Amino acid sequence: MTKKIKYKFLKDKKIRTAWNESEEEWYFSIVDVISVLTDSNEPRRYWSDLKRKLKAEGANQLYENIVQLKMQSPKDGKNYKTDVANTEQLLRIIQSIPITKSRTI
Repeated sequence: MTKKIKYKFLKDKKIRTAWNESEEEWYFSIVDVISVLTDSNEPRRYWSDLKRKLKAEGANQLYENIVQLKMQSPKDGKNYKTDVANTEQLLRIIQSIPITKSRTI
C-alpha cells in the first residue's frame, strides 16, 4: 500500500490519516476519531470496549476488515501499528457511538 501520512483537524484536534494510492482512499486513525467525538480520557480503552460490543452484536464483517497501519504516536513520536478505517467503515463506527457523545461535531 502506497500511503501518504497527513493530519486532518476536527475541533482543533489532530486525526492521523493515510492516503492509499492504489485504492484512492483515505484511512483514519480510529482512536483519534473516538478521542474527538467522545472527549474520552482513554480513547484506546473506549475503542477496545466498542470492538467487543460490535463483535457481540454481530458486526464481525466491520471488525474483520479493520486494518492496522504504522502511524506516528503523538505521545512519543515513534511509529506504532494503529487501527484505521476507511470512510465507510468509520461512518459505521461513528454510528455505534452513543448520540449524546457524537453530537458534538
